[in-house]
Amino acid sequence: MIRVLLPLVALSLATPALAAGTFTPPEGCTTFMTVQSKGCRVSNHFKCTADAPGDQWRTDFDQEGPFFSSRINSEAEWVESYEIDPPIRQTLDPNPTDPASFSDLLATGSDNYIFGLSDDTGERTRVRGADTLTGRVVVIDGIELQETAFNFTETDLAGNVLRRSRGNEYIHPEWRLFFSGPSQWDGGDGNYVPIDGSPIQFIFPGEAGFASTQPLFDCDAVMSSLPLPPRS
Repeated sequence: MIRVLLPLVALSLATPALAAGTFTPPEGCTTFMTVQSKGCRVSNHFKCTADAPGDQWRTDFDQEGPFFSSRINSEAEWVESYEIDPPIRQTLDPNPTDPASFSDLLATGSDNYIFGLSDDTGERTRVRGADTLTGRVVVIDGIELQETAFNFTETDLAGNVLRRSRGNEYIHPEWRLFFSGPSQWDGGDGNYVPIDGSPIQFIFPGEAGFASTQPLFDCDAVMSSLPLPPRS
């Protein structure tokens, strides 16, 4: 399932408060993990009691502040996301042709998906793709992750390619989360650009750097206008 299709910026009633570089989730929500990644990105993951069981959020920060916020469900389906300037909310269309399924990926080693997305501007798009477990296990900062190979294409309703990506990602079966890996991104012009948003540090409550909003890695080499890794 696509976790990051566009470089979205956090803006909604669920937008967290920021104070002195520390992430504070909305009322009724609890931060459970901070992930420092390549590409000058730090992500704070949180869950909210008002959401459906299994739903979880993340908000991403670069050097300039928050730029992306999204919610996924227990199958790691894209549920909703937010961008700013201008403020736009994007949501998963009901009744997907072939819903993304984290459970199927774990059970069979692969998962195909076809679904639609709509946003506040009236734009509607279609996403087709697949995830496959490679069988490779990697350990990052003491956390064991399973590697996947993925590809996806997003089109308008007329079938024109808007963006596509391919490469590798990582999953944690118990957390039911995807994390970015080395991949290639095409913004619709037919030219693939290599990117890598792989995690470097996993930080939990009570550990130094938990709830930080300051990214640590690759920040001098990354331009904020570059596309994000397609998931995580």
